[in-house]
Amino acid sequence: MIPFRYSRADSVREACVASSGPTTAVLAGGTELLNWMRLGVIAPAHLVDIKAVAGLSDIRVRDDVVHIGALNTLNEVAAHPEVRARFPVLTEAITLSASAQLRNLATIGGNPLQSTRCPYYRHEGPTPCNKRRPGSGCAARRGITDNQAIFGWTDDCLAVQPSDPATALVALDAEFHTEAPDGGRRIPARELHMLPAEDPNRHHILRPGEIITTIQIPGSAACSGYLKVRERASYEFATVAVAAALELADGVISRARIALGSVALRPWRLDVTEQLLVGLRPESAQVEAAVDAGFADARGLPGNEYKIILARHATLRAVREVANR
Repeated sequence: MIPFRYSRADSVREACVASSGPTTAVLAGGTELLNWMRLGVIAPAHLVDIKAVAGLSDIRVRDDVVHIGALNTLNEVAAHPEVRARFPVLTEAITLSASAQLRNLATIGGNPLQSTRCPYYRHEGPTPCNKRRPGSGCAARRGITDNQAIFGWTDDCLAVQPSDPATALVALDAEFHTEAPDGGRRIPARELHMLPAEDPNRHHILRPGEIITTIQIPGSAACSGYLKVRERASYEFATVAVAAALELADGVISRARIALGSVALRPWRLDVTEQLLVGLRPESAQVEAAVDAGFADARGLPGNEYKIILARHATLRAVREVANR
């Protein structure tokens, strides 16, 4: 373990200022950060512990918007009556995301910021990876591609974003509210993560010293659900995941929101599919064509073409299962 400095912040302002250095990392639940430090993937010179910061652990409803403090643990969010009633897709995504022990520590603000599980990113040796060593290249481009991206990838990075709750939050049109030394902002959940074409070296758009304080989710999505396809039934990262939220009127889809997980470096909204589903009955054969249209831009790699087929089938299944709840 490389030596580092540790400090605790007592306020949001103090946390933002203390974490604004380029070699500083923010510690909340620590379920990922400490593991990356142990493996040598990252080596921050300074850890800023924000667990004692007041005011970031509330869950409340105001003006039909659910406000979730960033320091709530995953289990606290999943068990909250308002979340369970309004957003089954989020509760299911959280429950399927990790073991109960990890969910008791991991926070809803930290989980969407987790790094890719690409084997080259987490490799302990000097493997080329632009996320580990900017400018070194992407070893996956001519290496193992079986779980890599099918949307939004470039030759600079083929990795995927692994967070289950992040995928549900994108489908729910959630917003991340942040604070920073130079002022906070509101970030739509679908814009939090960065695609390789934007910057192959970064996972998300947060700046040094910028901290998520609250996640806000508007309205409700009682007709929603989360389908996670993985290599084993016990707790494992998704090969493909689907977060679906539907609204139906007289058996006809009037609104659809669908986000895919583990297919790109951000949860991937199927905008075209959502538009084409409106006006269809879930059992209609046209639903399959609407789903297929959402994959027009999917690009497979040698070794992961199967993910396109798998994701299409999973999306179709998720839409029909959610509609029949």
